[in-house]
Amino acid sequence: MVIDGTRYAPESVTVKRGDTVTWMNRDPFPHTVTFGKTFDSRDIAANRSWKQVFREPGRFDYICTLHPGMKGTLIVE
Repeated sequence: MVIDGTRYAPESVTVKRGDTVTWMNRDPFPHTVTFGKTFDSRDIAANRSWKQVFREPGRFDYICTLHPGMKGTLIVE
């Protein structure tokens, strides 16, 4: 997954339970990948990444807490 142009790309992705998902920030300023208290990357600096292993199935509609208009969806099967 890439963060670029103040958006997540792709905006929606489906993965298998147990997969590791990595978000790479290509913007020149920080972003977060946050779904309530379930997961929170905290600030991902420019040209840095954050990864998370997803062990539970479900739909996770996440946002950037620094730019709330940024939204993405992760579906874990």
